[in-house]
Amino acid sequence: MNSSPLPNGRLLPDSQSWNSSGSDEDLEAEPVPGLHGGVVEFSGVLSKWTNYIHGWQDRWVVLKNNTLSYYKSQDEREYGCRGSLCLSKAVITPHEFDECRLDISVNDSVWYLRAQDPEHRNQWIDSIELHRAESGYGSESSLRRHGSMLSLTSATSGYSATSTSSFKGHSLREKLAEMETFRDILCRQVDTLQKYFDGCADAVTKDELQRDKIVEDDEDDFPTTRSDGEFLHNNNGSKEKLFQSLSHKGINGIDFKGEAITFKATTAGILATLSHCIDLMVKREDSWQKRLDKEMEKRRRVEEAYKSALSELKKKSHFGGPDYEEGPNSLINEDEFFDAVEAALDRQDKIEEQSQCEKSRIQRNSLVSTGDVYTSVGTHRFSEKVEEMVKNHLTYSLQDVGGDANWQLVVEEGEMKVYRREVEENGIVLDPLKATHCVKGVTGHEVCHYFWDTDVRNDWETTVENFNIVETLSDNAVIVYQTHKRVWPASQRDVLYLSAIRKILANNENDPDTWLVCNFSVDHEKAQPNNRCVRAKINIAMICQTLVSPPEGDKEISRDNILCKITYVANVNPGGWAPASVLRAVAKREYPKFLKRFTSYVQEKTAGKAILF
Repeated sequence: MNSSPLPNGRLLPDSQSWNSSGSDEDLEAEPVPGLHGGVVEFSGVLSKWTNYIHGWQDRWVVLKNNTLSYYKSQDEREYGCRGSLCLSKAVITPHEFDECRLDISVNDSVWYLRAQDPEHRNQWIDSIELHRAESGYGSESSLRRHGSMLSLTSATSGYSATSTSSFKGHSLREKLAEMETFRDILCRQVDTLQKYFDGCADAVTKDELQRDKIVEDDEDDFPTTRSDGEFLHNNNGSKEKLFQSLSHKGINGIDFKGEAITFKATTAGILATLSHCIDLMVKREDSWQKRLDKEMEKRRRVEEAYKSALSELKKKSHFGGPDYEEGPNSLINEDEFFDAVEAALDRQDKIEEQSQCEKSRIQRNSLVSTGDVYTSVGTHRFSEKVEEMVKNHLTYSLQDVGGDANWQLVVEEGEMKVYRREVEENGIVLDPLKATHCVKGVTGHEVCHYFWDTDVRNDWETTVENFNIVETLSDNAVIVYQTHKRVWPASQRDVLYLSAIRKILANNENDPDTWLVCNFSVDHEKAQPNNRCVRAKINIAMICQTLVSPPEGDKEISRDNILCKITYVANVNPGGWAPASVLRAVAKREYPKFLKRFTSYVQEKTAGKAILF
């Protein structure tokens, strides 16, 4: 079996031979399943967190060549990716609570991704790890392909051993004792060498004296040189070894004893100097130790300050991510949540004040049908449900709240009063709300018309981002889908509801003219829930009664003789995980503003127009 020599003289079989650098790159690496064949591209749709305004958005994500890229859609791949991450140093973190989410971070860059389901998420994680392994990161076998694991380990362990034995756990006095030991050993070695050199010199001297004596006494018997041999026969027929001639500058020319003494003296001088230096260092060891302790304390404080600053920086850089918005495991506390919501609502109010001037310049004509159109329910698949809702609201919503201790008066501003009854179910606030208001100069028909008509919805509604009519059921009933403006850190809400307007027929001539608009949540195949918005459930009614005071003399009825009594009830299930205190505070703030804003809008739109009963 062929062998290769090692530096220390040992032989190593060829099957384990190393190159000159000590690397084991020449060794045949053990095959890793799936690596030599390459890793195929993996792609699909994932929801990516964009920002607190747009939230989660579907993106086409591609995993290829250890790089994760994303596109707005699969069709837009030819236009280039929107962003990419190299996975070599990426940290993949499956979310602790959300089974569909995974976070991928490289330094300060973080991608928040959500899959369709936990199985889909696990497929992505496995594919990412497989690509990382193929690229040579994350596995011991892949490191072997890039260099010598043995050399790397040896270098590291060698450095660690040196550091440990030379610098840790040893004082300068111990080092001095070690140097004394080394000095004794070196002196013994020098003495041994000196004895060897003396013995060699004596042997050479004796050999020369013996040779001279043989030459003088028996010159004829001295062996002579032969052309083909090293030995000659003397007269006795014996064989003797030829003496080689010695030069005058041979061994006797070197003073071994003098050289050894010089070497010993030089070595002793070096060791003495070193011992002197060590003595000086020992004297200053206490002073240096104090300085070292101070520097270590300074370093500890700096490291703590650095870690604290880095933590705050990361918190600020990721603030607004999915972990700092509404959710079951939100990192933002209740007070911060409320402050953020209040600040966002204040900004929206300022924007609305600026845009209200523009809206007032645009005159929209709202066509008002006669009352006969709204007296019947109509024929459609939700007719029975609408009839049931109308009856319930006429029965319960008009009841006086004065004797019910469960209703709490939360706001009172002039003629407007807002009541609330606190109800929670599974931690979600479901507080029923009831407001009463009296508005002069408008009729119940006019108020309900502007509340129901979608053509003028954006003129007075400030919380809706967009809406559309999903289906028109009849002349007085439509299904509407609308999304509300997001108020960070709360999630964006959407709602799908049926809106119906009805004129309530009077049982006797003394009953006031009554109109009603009811909005309640329904399901529709054209507006399914999505993961961008939290679907809220509503059951809202606006009941308006027109009260007319007799005019003086023969004068006609004017708007000065009209008073509209409004009863507004709202049962809203907001869904999601917003804190209860925040929801109640927002309701207390926004509902009175809504009623004042809407009734003022109706008064403005009807001023100077014919009265619509």
